[in-house]
Amino acid sequence: MDTRTPPASASASVESDRKILQRDPNPHLFRPIAFRSVTARNRIMVSPMCQYSATNGVPDEWHFQNLASRAVGGAGIVFAEATNVEPRGRITHHCTGLWNDEQRDAFARIARFVRAQGAVAGIQLAHGGRKSSCTRPWEGGKPLTAEQGGWETVAPSAISFSERHPVPRELDEEAIAGLVALFAASARRARAAGFDVIELHAAHGYLMHEFLSPLSNRRSDRYGGSFENRIRFLLEVVDSVRSEWPEDKPLFVRISCSDWVEGGWDLESSVKLAQILKSGGQVDLIDSSSGGLSPQQKIPLHPGYQVPFAAAIRSRAGIATGAVGLISSPEMAEQIVASGQADLVVMARAFLNDPYWPRHAAKALKAKIPWPPQYERGDIF
Repeated sequence: MDTRTPPASASASVESDRKILQRDPNPHLFRPIAFRSVTARNRIMVSPMCQYSATNGVPDEWHFQNLASRAVGGAGIVFAEATNVEPRGRITHHCTGLWNDEQRDAFARIARFVRAQGAVAGIQLAHGGRKSSCTRPWEGGKPLTAEQGGWETVAPSAISFSERHPVPRELDEEAIAGLVALFAASARRARAAGFDVIELHAAHGYLMHEFLSPLSNRRSDRYGGSFENRIRFLLEVVDSVRSEWPEDKPLFVRISCSDWVEGGWDLESSVKLAQILKSGGQVDLIDSSSGGLSPQQKIPLHPGYQVPFAAAIRSRAGIATGAVGLISSPEMAEQIVASGQADLVVMARAFLNDPYWPRHAAKALKAKIPWPPQYERGDIF
């Protein structure tokens, strides 16, 4: 072994390297990622964010500008809001739908523009279940009365969401099969509209989540009771959507990884479900959210509070995950991806605050990304 002291110049160089750290010129957050044949330009995903502004389920100019501005803003994946497979699945009268061709054609214009800006165009398919038929959040979010045009809600069991919500009608097996077919029909329209990725909304207390959780599913048939029975509806929806969705395009599933209520759906159940979805080979990413099933939930809110869910599922199920939950700083987003806790950061409120968050994040992380030529004059700050 050579124990001679290195030259003073060499020691100084090593010491300088230690003191003057060089940031990675290619931050993990801005590295491309591929799902099947679809490649996103970075790891930033615009979360499906309900706008409660549609007429008869048809997206309009508001939806166009909302999603178009996030695509121009530099996001890698831009998701249209929770889009319902039938009218009674809407949370409000003003939620979007994909149960007819007029809706399909309106979405096609949006998807086309999003893709033209270099972003991946996604759509989330949903059904509100027992949490449907309400007023908009800024109108109180209360269940609609008959005079307000309210409608009968459906669920796996005749258990209301809260004391102020009506008891939903329990779905029989024939009705469940009909809903599975409706998801397939909406997937077919999503394909025709030109979307690149579908996400199934099995979180936040809506219909698919209601089947998963033992708090809302008290059935005694093959759709209730055991874990295997409670996940059956979601697995059937996955199969039906895949029957209409191209093999080379990705399918995501958003789940609530915890009900945050004792005796409810939890992380262990989520990992087990993710392992099954991974082994089935049809689902490409688990969007790892939580809560929404019960008013009794106790959620410890803080920036990144749901990131551990994404990390656990990614590690234990071997499937890609998206981390969500009050992520707002570029440094936090970069740390989540760089440390391997998740493959994507999924952001909602940060994008409501700033449609151009990715471009500002790139500045903070010293990443160089191209600006639209129309906006290059603004790239000076």
